[in-house]
Amino acid sequence: MKYFASIVRILFLALFLMLLLNGNVMLWLMLFVISLFAALLFGRIYCGYACPMNTLMLPVEWISKKFKIQTESTPKWLKNGYFSWIALVVSIAVMFLSKRLFHIDLPVLPFWLTVSVIVTLRYRPAVFHNLICPFGALQRTFGRFSRASKSVDHNACIGCKLCEKVCPSDAIKVIDRKNKAVINSMLCHQCTNCQEICPKAAIHYTRIGS
Repeated sequence: MKYFASIVRILFLALFLMLLLNGNVMLWLMLFVISLFAALLFGRIYCGYACPMNTLMLPVEWISKKFKIQTESTPKWLKNGYFSWIALVVSIAVMFLSKRLFHIDLPVLPFWLTVSVIVTLRYRPAVFHNLICPFGALQRTFGRFSRASKSVDHNACIGCKLCEKVCPSDAIKVIDRKNKAVINSMLCHQCTNCQEICPKAAIHYTRIGS
């Protein structure tokens, strides 16, 4: 499953680059809009498998850890959670006004792609995913109402916290009082990191509430 996910991510990255080079970025934005509705049913699969930013952030995070550049801290000015929404509004305004007033398409997507790489060189991926990414702001909103997501079998969970360490978006936390892992569907990218590392096979993709 790990290699399958990597192949899917690479294919979507290749598609994004092809559309970008051919000047068909609007097609990618249409794909993103479709993914929002898909998130209502299947969770944030776009973020886990299709997003070119996430795909590039994976090797960048490895490099950052390899050379001990990454820090566990989070910039204080990001902690209020408003920045990603501000970034979304500004991005939409820039795209609309540049097209309407100057008849040009400013490279908003490549800009955020660059930002994601730079931020991940210094900070954990969750900082960009949860606090900076303007597209993530929408995915979180739709992911909140997802009909299906990763979930934890509390009868099998031993609270080892291994899943916490491999989650790229801080979506899974072990609650100290119960010592059981809980997954937040708003933040979960529906990747398989937690499933693969769980020693008790306690994590499954299932319908929420079932």
